[in-house]
Amino acid sequence: MIEVMRLDGKSYWVNPHMIESMETNPDLTLSMLSGKKIVVKNSPSDIIEKIIGYRRQIGIDAQEVL
Repeated sequence: MIEVMRLDGKSYWVNPHMIESMETNPDLTLSMLSGKKIVVKNSPSDIIEKIIGYRRQIGIDAQEVL
């Protein structure tokens, strides 16, 4: 799970494998595979860094094809 921050400043944890897409308009909206949308304060680059860190932590990064 990765930590994101809602617009009200509260922390929220999401499964990064369930994020289908991200869109800025102007706040960052995460579209989940379930169809749910989550609006967060984080920047797209912050979310990407968190996903990469999470994947490294669980050992998935070694399976990536470059």
